[in-house]
Amino acid sequence: MDTPTPQMPPSPTPSPTEGQLEPSLSSLADLVVAAFERKEVPNHEHKISVNPVVAKFATWYEKFRNAMEYREDEVILRAAIERILRRRLLLGGNGKTTAEPLVREIIWARYLPDNQVPESVVDVVEETIDVYLSLRLKILEHHRMNQILIDEWTYHLMSSAIENILHPNIEKETLANFMFQILKDNVQITDDTEETRNAQVYMAVRKAFARDDTAFLRFHLFSLYFGQLTKESVDRIARGFLEGFREIERELHYPRREKIYSYVKKRAASFFILEDILRAHKAEIRTFLRDSEVVEKAVLEDCEVRYKGIASKVRRAIIRSVLFILLTKVIFAFVVEGTYERIFYGGIQWASITLNTSIPPILMIIVSLFIRTPDQENSRRILSSIKEVLYSENPRLGAPLFVKKARDTKQPILRGIFTLLWLLAFVLSFGGITYVLSRLGFNPISQLVFIFFLAIVSFLSYRISLVANLYRVGEKQGLLTPVIDFLFMPVVRVGQRLTQGISQINFLLFIFDFIIETPFKIIFGFFEQWFRFLHDKREEIG
Repeated sequence: MDTPTPQMPPSPTPSPTEGQLEPSLSSLADLVVAAFERKEVPNHEHKISVNPVVAKFATWYEKFRNAMEYREDEVILRAAIERILRRRLLLGGNGKTTAEPLVREIIWARYLPDNQVPESVVDVVEETIDVYLSLRLKILEHHRMNQILIDEWTYHLMSSAIENILHPNIEKETLANFMFQILKDNVQITDDTEETRNAQVYMAVRKAFARDDTAFLRFHLFSLYFGQLTKESVDRIARGFLEGFREIERELHYPRREKIYSYVKKRAASFFILEDILRAHKAEIRTFLRDSEVVEKAVLEDCEVRYKGIASKVRRAIIRSVLFILLTKVIFAFVVEGTYERIFYGGIQWASITLNTSIPPILMIIVSLFIRTPDQENSRRILSSIKEVLYSENPRLGAPLFVKKARDTKQPILRGIFTLLWLLAFVLSFGGITYVLSRLGFNPISQLVFIFFLAIVSFLSYRISLVANLYRVGEKQGLLTPVIDFLFMPVVRVGQRLTQGISQINFLLFIFDFIIETPFKIIFGFFEQWFRFLHDKREEIG
């Protein structure tokens, strides 16, 4: 796999005056500034417009549908594109039959603004769909691979490519590559190759800063390994796909990936704030960066704005989490627990069911009460990091990270003790919960449902705490943190597994995507054409 390199425009040759005014910007920072200075070329071709009434109903539907899945905001558009592709290609569609309806559905749902997407984009999307469908067929022709897995890869790659077409974000991509170039030398895998180190840091940056999901990670690693997919490169990529697939999957499941991701994530806050201030001062960006006092003021002010926005982010995450649980899990719990109690107890025990269904919102509210925003000292650390990456040729953001791919076999006794303590944590956590529920008179099924909900809510609560700490530099631990982690983390880990596993077999989502959504979108399309017909008739009268 080729070493990831930043996709940055060439630095403009400065005039003598420019060179004297900005001597302190590092060479990498100068490339970033050049990307933010790029002027958008006005596109005067005809834009796609949709009916506002249809768009209003489609937007409501999308909000309801998205509440049934717990996804980061940054990947909702890609997931919507994948969902539309699956529905429209299921019965043998192709680029011609899918591209225009897909783009219109995306605009209906207000993922993209009305009357801003040029009509020529439809042709590019059509070509992209066809080339990925062609790649899929050729891969299955050349290699004996699981068709379900290849279909998943195809939809992941195709939806990611189409999002990049519909919603390109050159500035975000430039900053992500800038962050990679700075951090890659701060990480050393002492018993593996530099190429592997680069791939792992690259993925960590994509997850921490660009907020990529598995589909986007596959797409970016695929592009790095094979290059751009075109009609001319389909045969070459299909023949070499199995080898590339194995290499990409190896990188995605690398044993030390979480350690590297954790290191990178703690340094992402500075780049989020840097992105804000560069976007806010695009018009006079070089003048702005020359004045250190102005930069300092802008960074500290933006930090305060971001901290104040944490409350609304947390509130939105809590609402989405509660809806996610209510819409996808509560019905199942009522069916299982209610059926068991009717059979063995002659009726529903409403006390346990009420407690089981009321715990999620209560726990979410409790979590929100304990969330604290970062302080002024955190803002100062962010400012120091931003100055380091902007003005130092060899920036260092804290101590370097040294990791080993291989597990440490020199201390087997210590590892054995840690394993036993981890098992003890599971026993104490779940044993304590079971004991309390038994004392309260919960039957075995009610206990399982309670633990089921508690584990999922604990995981979602942990995710919400991560949202609250998005702009925190470093870690802040209290005296009770190790004790809380010891008892709480086993429940969180189980909740993570349950959430991920059940998402794969969510029959309610299947019903929505293939039984309810299809007629809904047909009705939306009919009414849009009808409104357009009426509009044309009205213009004929005029």
